[in-house]
Amino acid sequence: MPLTDAQPDALAEIYARSLFELAEAKGDRAQIESCAGELEDVLELARGNPRFSEFLASRVLPVGQRSTSLEKIFKGRISDLTLRFLQILNEKGRLSHLPPIHAAYDALVQRKFGRVEVDVYTASPISADELKAIRDRLQAKLGREPIVHPYVDNHMLGGVKLQIGDTLIDGSLATRLRKFRDQLATDGTAELRARVERIIEDGD
Repeated sequence: MPLTDAQPDALAEIYARSLFELAEAKGDRAQIESCAGELEDVLELARGNPRFSEFLASRVLPVGQRSTSLEKIFKGRISDLTLRFLQILNEKGRLSHLPPIHAAYDALVQRKFGRVEVDVYTASPISADELKAIRDRLQAKLGREPIVHPYVDNHMLGGVKLQIGDTLIDGSLATRLRKFRDQLATDGTAELRARVERIIEDGD
């Protein structure tokens, strides 16, 4: 069974907090953020490689064999702290829990440094200047540093959708057209009723 994304649970929070405290003990922001980036890189590798995803999630593979493989794959490519953390997860049989652990760790980083993750969906790729404009407007509105991730949604006609945590701000063209249609239908019906009432009252 491959790794699957899941919302952070109590177990994920415990492991994430442990890694965060170890990174914080190193004394600088770079180490904390480096761990977040390295965990994301590991998950990206798993998302793009089903065999690697199975390798991380397998309950059949012996712990010692996987430990040796982790060392060969990541030694010198990620920090010793992150590699040791992966080894601990392996020893505890928790590598399959890496997605929610990463999500919990990322949330700790955001709270620590006043950041917020924002997914930006558009119908076609947007330029760096447009992305910067969105980032600046979000920072002004949210009062926090937005970490913006742009995505292309081929089902959109135009406009933009923003996913901020559990909140979806839908400014897509399809949504605006639907709202306009609904408003037109509602207002049109009200106007028709009012006209009928005026005709009845006037006797015309």
